[in-house]
Amino acid sequence: MVRPHSDPDVRWFTVAEAAALMKVDKATVLRLIHSGELPAIRVGRAMRIPEQAIRDYLKNHHPTSHAAPVEQPQDPPTA
Repeated sequence: MVRPHSDPDVRWFTVAEAAALMKVDKATVLRLIHSGELPAIRVGRAMRIPEQAIRDYLKNHHPTSHAAPVEQPQDPPTA
């Protein structure tokens, strides 16, 4: 796992968010983290994955070798 950066511009994703972006199951993301293939940090009991790690993984493991664009999660609409 990587150490947290002090860079405020680093975007961190939860396992569920990373799974949705990568179009895989949460268990797959956890397996990639535990195998060392996807860098992450532990925050309490939760895991956080830096956006660049997701981009790098997709770039290096996507069948066409092109990283899919990382979409920003949408905030729920306020009433």
